[in-house]
Amino acid sequence: MRQIDLKEYETSAYLLSHAEASSLRNRPKELDLTVTRPLDSNDEYHLAPGSTVGALELDGLSILIQPKISIPQLLSMACYAIDKVKFKKEQFKYPDEPALPDVLARSLAACARKTFARGLLHDYRTEEEALHTVRGRIRFDEQIRRRFGSPLPIEVTYDDFTDDIPLNQLVKAAAFRLRRMRLRSAEARTGLAWVAAMLDNVSLKEFRPREVPKIRFDRLNERYRDVVALSSLVLQHSAFESNRGDVRTPGFLMDMNEVFQEFVTVAMREALGASDRMFGERSIDSLDEDGDIRLKPDLTWRDGKNCLFVGDAKYKKIEGHPQNADLYQLLAYVTALDLPGGMLIYAQHEGDSTIGESTGSPNGMPSYAQHEEKPAVHKVRRSGKRLEVAALNISGTLDDVLDRVKRLAERAKDLRDEARTLRNKAWQQQPAKSAAA
Repeated sequence: MRQIDLKEYETSAYLLSHAEASSLRNRPKELDLTVTRPLDSNDEYHLAPGSTVGALELDGLSILIQPKISIPQLLSMACYAIDKVKFKKEQFKYPDEPALPDVLARSLAACARKTFARGLLHDYRTEEEALHTVRGRIRFDEQIRRRFGSPLPIEVTYDDFTDDIPLNQLVKAAAFRLRRMRLRSAEARTGLAWVAAMLDNVSLKEFRPREVPKIRFDRLNERYRDVVALSSLVLQHSAFESNRGDVRTPGFLMDMNEVFQEFVTVAMREALGASDRMFGERSIDSLDEDGDIRLKPDLTWRDGKNCLFVGDAKYKKIEGHPQNADLYQLLAYVTALDLPGGMLIYAQHEGDSTIGESTGSPNGMPSYAQHEEKPAVHKVRRSGKRLEVAALNISGTLDDVLDRVKRLAERAKDLRDEARTLRNKAWQQQPAKSAAA
């Protein structure tokens, strides 16, 4: 199988056959990849990945797309977004493994070994079966309906103490999903085989990406939290259908737009001490009076029925200043909600130019100085609404990034408090206007 090594948002040149180029052009929709051929070339193609990273096998091609940030940092942020699980970067640090699925496979195996060191977790599960001996309780209604007076077999229901429970099923499904990929690492394959052997008596179930169950943890199953977070990450990003019929394409792809948005949402919610219902992504009032133009920002903070803060998280490659379309989008949000301002949060990688305080430039275009997490403020003419733009540096450790999120959360609090004050003043003035009328 031919190997194609790419990097997020970087263009690479490869000599491809017509069949290979056709396969890449007809790639699954989950793979964000631009394929172009220069006019002066017959066989050389330029491959430019977008925000999708990971690995994919496609018609004899093994495609690897490296993220701009380190794989340990990417997996740490993704797991935190799933269930606020705080992994250390060392838990994903395998310098000899450049492929994301291999790192994830070795990490899952290592985490499973630690979790299963005290044995597999068992729990009671209610079973309904037809047996030749009585076990548990007889289901008389079913016995009459199905057996028509025949004494055997007997319809019974009983509680079975088993290891075939959702926690173990998630881990087994993730291990088998990774085993179906073309892993480069012998250690990864060996580790996954050990996990499969440990869970031999557990049912192998398929979990669709958007149907991975949410596990409630308590003192009895808390030790499973880390391995379940990794398993959920695998299951949410490794199963997808090709856009060419019903062929399932093996691979593991992560959309950095989704990862960044989910991470910022969870980290901001945690920093603000808000609940899922109060803070998160949800549809808001429509932009137009007829309700035809629906709006769904990434970040909303509600106080009952009222939305007092709105924002968007953008994982984009920008050159020192935000894109106009993103500012127009934020303006639509604050206008529809009648808020004094909103916030755009961009991802900043190490070495990128920082969005910060607008300092101006000789040519009249805005330039942005190095002020980490200090938003640049754009005041909209004739409306007075403020569009604040901040950069979130996602390099360093997970704790470093979470500390930076806390500083952004403080600014979100200020915007929320300002909106609440203005709304309260408007309410207080309404009775006075009614009395005067």
